[in-house]
Amino acid sequence: MSAGTSTGVSVELTAESSEHVKTLEEQERLLVLPRFTYEDAWRLGSLLVELALDRSAPVAIDITRGPQQLFHAALPGSTADNDAWIDRKRRVVERYAESSYLVGTRFRAKGTTFEDSSRLDPDHFAAHGGSFPIAVEGAGVIGTVTVSGLPQAEDHAMVVEALERFAAA
Repeated sequence: MSAGTSTGVSVELTAESSEHVKTLEEQERLLVLPRFTYEDAWRLGSLLVELALDRSAPVAIDITRGPQQLFHAALPGSTADNDAWIDRKRRVVERYAESSYLVGTRFRAKGTTFEDSSRLDPDHFAAHGGSFPIAVEGAGVIGTVTVSGLPQAEDHAMVVEALERFAAA
């Protein structure tokens, strides 16, 4: 399946899109945590930094709980643009309570784009992969974890990999 990149360029989707939506929904169903503390934010953020450094990934990483930023790291090669992308992707998760990649993929699966159909200001919202809801059992979505700097599918995959490792620890 083709997808847009974190630069905002949309490309054609194939018939796999509805299956891809199901896969993304399943990730969110499975990645619900029993709790999420300040220490957990540090551990998850540190795990993401480790993954990114091992891959020489030029990313910025952000973790929030409610309105409070609990973790932020900007790795070599990242820029202030990555922080702007983080803010825009995080707002999508805050609004929809689903990953920014899932939201964008749903629009593309319907033959449109988030930018054309959401009626939200693209200067403030970006449904591109990389921001994922932090969901806690019994509390729902309480925050976000976001990566920016790679193509959107890779940003998303890095966050999911870190959450899977974090949840298994």
